[in-house]
Amino acid sequence: MREDIRSMTLEELAAAMGELGEPAFRAKQVFAWLHRGAGSFAEMSDISKPLRQQLAQRWELSALREARKQVSQVDGTTKYLWELSDGNCIETVLMRYRHGNTVCISSQVGCRMGCAFCASTLGGKVRDLRPSEMLEQVLFTQAGSGLEVSNIVLMGIGEPMDNLDNVLRFLELVNHPQGLNIGMRHISLSTCGVIPGIRRLAELELQLTLSVSLHAPDNETRSRLMPVNKAYSVEELFAACHDYFRKTGRRISFEYAMIDGVNDADWQADLIVEKLRGMPGHVNLIPLNDVAESPLKPSRRTRRFQQRLEGRGVTATVRRSLGGDIDASCGQLRRKAMETGRKGL
Repeated sequence: MREDIRSMTLEELAAAMGELGEPAFRAKQVFAWLHRGAGSFAEMSDISKPLRQQLAQRWELSALREARKQVSQVDGTTKYLWELSDGNCIETVLMRYRHGNTVCISSQVGCRMGCAFCASTLGGKVRDLRPSEMLEQVLFTQAGSGLEVSNIVLMGIGEPMDNLDNVLRFLELVNHPQGLNIGMRHISLSTCGVIPGIRRLAELELQLTLSVSLHAPDNETRSRLMPVNKAYSVEELFAACHDYFRKTGRRISFEYAMIDGVNDADWQADLIVEKLRGMPGHVNLIPLNDVAESPLKPSRRTRRFQQRLEGRGVTATVRRSLGGDIDASCGQLRRKAMETGRKGL
């Protein structure tokens, strides 16, 4: 199987060009084309035809295909369903804010974490995404929308910590000054609480924002909502988060989907305050998307829960709902596509 050229670093390309007897600047030319979103070697017009043929023989250059696109008539949020080279599908969402455009990308085809409120996990995990497939979500969303992406969140389909090697390679590529050059402080990585990944990320001391999907501060509720809690308890999770803050100095964002009668009681807000003591944290309260397959419903106490947290010194915001008219919940569009039975389309 040929190596995936878009997943290669500039240094790896330089070494490969040297093996072909090409000067070092060829690697920069190829790298630039790859990070402009070239879909074939034939597009690389400033490279000789013989070299393009050599590249095509030695490396694979695949590209996502837009299978479906939905644009919100309310706020302009755009959701893309991409078909991968093997026929599988993933989702990407472009969100427009006053401070810039944010793209939410997937890191896996499906997910094996089994969170009760998430459509992404229905059907389980199929495979990990390659670094190139994560990068292409940003490149082709920019190209398809005509809008420059300034922020990235790894919060789409999949668990990034379950594909951490490829995610770290993607971060290196998207951060490269000769590529998209999106700074780490403009990138958020979300995890459901895979502690070995959190500890590994802490050692790297990257300046990105770590988002932890908390969704309940007690073991009984969280284990019911998130099977990962049976492997890594709430106590272990918060210990890792405190260690992460001490190591990096970076405040963690805690994602909290507000579920009616499940995780929205005052005592649960008070427990969050207790668990965060000694560490600055931001709690992002998320109005639950109503997934048809799920019995869980949006909370009616979101504002009161927010006031309870803020009254005890914890910063808490309510996420603005975007794309409510376009299958906003992550995984819903892919799920609908899978149900048609045409290779995921």
